[in-house]
Amino acid sequence: MRDFGRRLLDLLYPPKCAFCRRLVEDGHMLCPECAEELPYVDPENLVQLTDGGLRCVSALWYDNTVRASHHRYKFRGAAAYCGVYGELMTAALEDSGLEGDIVTWVPLSRSRLRRRGYDQARLLAEEVAAGMDLPCEALLRKTVNNPAQSGRASAAERRQNVKGVYEVTENPEGLRIILVDDLVTTGATLSEAAGELLGAGAESVVGLTLARA
Repeated sequence: MRDFGRRLLDLLYPPKCAFCRRLVEDGHMLCPECAEELPYVDPENLVQLTDGGLRCVSALWYDNTVRASHHRYKFRGAAAYCGVYGELMTAALEDSGLEGDIVTWVPLSRSRLRRRGYDQARLLAEEVAAGMDLPCEALLRKTVNNPAQSGRASAAERRQNVKGVYEVTENPEGLRIILVDDLVTTGATLSEAAGELLGAGAESVVGLTLARA
């Protein structure tokens, strides 16, 4: 019955590539052309250090094609992109050689979650966890509905904007944590969230994002 429903949806709303929006036949949402031509981060640069010293792995560079796809995912309700995004992120993490015991994410504030209807980082974290056969748990909560980081020009402004906005909700002591977000620019958000987890006893934290600006 579930397969029939999926086939019916595919007939009514033919699946399209998450990046170029061409129709795809297998429902995978990544066409062969984009699979070859996406701006993958090269293996030698998969792991970057953020301004806060956090190791972060990203699957793609944030070029125009990735930016347009990401905007549809984050702001225009294309939540179904999480599946193909999660596959790309999982592959990048495996290629990096970094490992973890558990997957979590950088959470939205309650008010922003209500407006958007879904937490884009949580969807990605769940996909990565499923792909790696790891547990996925909410270890953090956002306590302040701060302005979006995109409105902050400098690294210093970005660090100040996220200072003290996260708190740990579950004991992470001794865990190697994979911390998921959709995009990394300076890394201020990921570093702030990771600092809370490390301060609460996590053994290590590795950031993982779809794209790197």
